[in-house]
Amino acid sequence: MYLYLVKKGLLLTVLGVGTLAAGAQLGQKGFIDKANMDLSVSPGDDFYTYASGKWVKNNPIPPKETRWGSFNQLRDFNINAVKTILEKAAADKTAPAGSVTRMVGDFYAAGMDSLSIEKLGHAPIKKDLARIAAIGDLPGILKEMNYLRSNGIASPLYGFSIGQDRKNVENLVPQLSQGGIGLSDRDYYLKDDARSQDIRAAYSRFIVRLFTLTGTSVTKAEENAKAIFNIEKQLANAQLSRVEMRDAYRTYNKFSLVDFSRKTPQLEWQQILPALKVKGQDSILVNNPAFFVTADSLLQTVPVAHWKTYLQWYVLRGAAPYLSKDFVDANFAFNQVITGQKIATPRWQRISSLTDGNIGELLGQLYVKDYFKPAAKARMEELVSNLRKAYANRIQQLDWMSDATKQKALAKLAAFRPKIAYPDKWQTYDGLTISRNSFFQNMRNADAWGYNYMVSRLGKPVDRERWGMTPPTVNAYYNATLNEIVFPAGILQFPFFDPNADDAVNYGGIGAVIGHEMSHGFDDNGSKYDADGTLRNWWTDEDRKKFDAKADALAKQFDGYTVLDTLHVNGRLTLGENIGDLGGLNVAYEAFKMTKQGQSNEKIDGFTPDQRFFLSWAQVWRTNTLPQTAAQLLKTDTHSPGQYRAIGPLVNMDAWYKAFDVKEDNKLYKKPEDRIRIW
Repeated sequence: MYLYLVKKGLLLTVLGVGTLAAGAQLGQKGFIDKANMDLSVSPGDDFYTYASGKWVKNNPIPPKETRWGSFNQLRDFNINAVKTILEKAAADKTAPAGSVTRMVGDFYAAGMDSLSIEKLGHAPIKKDLARIAAIGDLPGILKEMNYLRSNGIASPLYGFSIGQDRKNVENLVPQLSQGGIGLSDRDYYLKDDARSQDIRAAYSRFIVRLFTLTGTSVTKAEENAKAIFNIEKQLANAQLSRVEMRDAYRTYNKFSLVDFSRKTPQLEWQQILPALKVKGQDSILVNNPAFFVTADSLLQTVPVAHWKTYLQWYVLRGAAPYLSKDFVDANFAFNQVITGQKIATPRWQRISSLTDGNIGELLGQLYVKDYFKPAAKARMEELVSNLRKAYANRIQQLDWMSDATKQKALAKLAAFRPKIAYPDKWQTYDGLTISRNSFFQNMRNADAWGYNYMVSRLGKPVDRERWGMTPPTVNAYYNATLNEIVFPAGILQFPFFDPNADDAVNYGGIGAVIGHEMSHGFDDNGSKYDADGTLRNWWTDEDRKKFDAKADALAKQFDGYTVLDTLHVNGRLTLGENIGDLGGLNVAYEAFKMTKQGQSNEKIDGFTPDQRFFLSWAQVWRTNTLPQTAAQLLKTDTHSPGQYRAIGPLVNMDAWYKAFDVKEDNKLYKKPEDRIRIW
């Protein structure tokens, strides 16, 4: 869970990809089911196949999915649960106006009204396109950029958010980030491998298709595509890579508005911020100052006509999923090239996800009421406490860290704040207007509300009760500046957690997830933040060098893993997640060994407690992935592929070798002195 994610102004590190009644979806027969395993394979040669080989073979990817694994099965169960809630809410004619049920039901009903949406075509954005078409000069372009951003319509040229100052975490500050491109990674603009060329060609077709759907001629649409790509390629060339963007110090650059405006004379931040509804601020944080120098120079050299086209594209691209079928189909056709997905996600599922994404803490109240048992929260609190004790033991026993640094690490561990299942204080979305009759306007209203809520937080104390995920989410995260670990209700289900499972299964599942999130506080990036969440060094120089050497070894291990025969995992991009997995599984194992089952050798279904612990971990990561999606994720995802998350930590753990009698002649064997031990 460590995809760096700016969501609602929070900087999150997330787990990864996603009480099941009687295990209806995931097959809990004994929790470790031999029918899912390939027992013909030696666990020491290929533990992933040994643990999940038959499951992988017997569970092809459904046409509407790009991946299919334990996460996806649980997410599928949850989205169907959400669908049930939403259909019930939409059918409730007695719910009073403004009530949770009414707002949720109206949002979903409007999104499902495909007949009304079809009749409108692209009418909802005609006014935006016409307004942009009437712009006559560069000041008009800059004014439009501010309008689009401050109304939540689009974020052209760069990213903007309000978040904690990483070196003064009690203060919220405006923050600027590199952006302005339509493809998911800068390399797609800059590299000439076959896949990058295919994606660029598909992107051009996508641009042409959306413009022609609004009545633009093909010739003009093709010219538009070239103009847009030219701007975006130059912006991409100025961006830092994803690996570079993981450097917390490199991306912390604080400027006074006056000084930064000197670097970007076309972008006068003292005028821009008030237009973005930000007042009373004299400084700003910038993650890549050089990018803004390039963006500013483009404002001077690119013709105004091209900037108009670029802004129209941002409106079109952002609106396409919410317009008539032609636009939705064009959006999916482009997505198919990126991911390989066979058929479009069903409308009910898309609207369910949008409801969760826009008013998730209203929907979450209904979800928790129907699908979450309070006993699970109590059990999770116990597991977190046990994991914290085990982590403290491991820190105290580290042979490579000085006592001085250990004390700081223990203080940070003690300061971790867990949040479990759902917020103590629900967001009420005061002022958000939702109509049963206008899906597109509901989306615009929600986006505008989200933006206004974000900027309204400036000048107020940091709200430590806010959540960065909604209750139905099958995931978890660590927030470095709040030093908190967060586990939504959605993940507190099998195969991660089940109140009826033995400790081996729960510690190998949700226990390792808890340990993973804790370990993000001590990974290559999280370890740069202290106990109160401040970006501030708390290590001795010698200890940091030892840690970096161990991290380098882990990066090298994952660099050696390949997908689709020749594509390598990026050990640097995925390093934070891999440290999270290695630390998390080790601490979960130590906590498990404190339990009664962990201290016994009593077999269940033919497996020892230790074997069940490691098999539980492996079954979480079983997955099938479309080749296009696999290639995409290697470039954009901070998580390693599932099969390598399953084995990457294990080959560094002595207990795994003992549990499965792994010997020197086994393919996964690492010499004891080569096994990487960090936390």
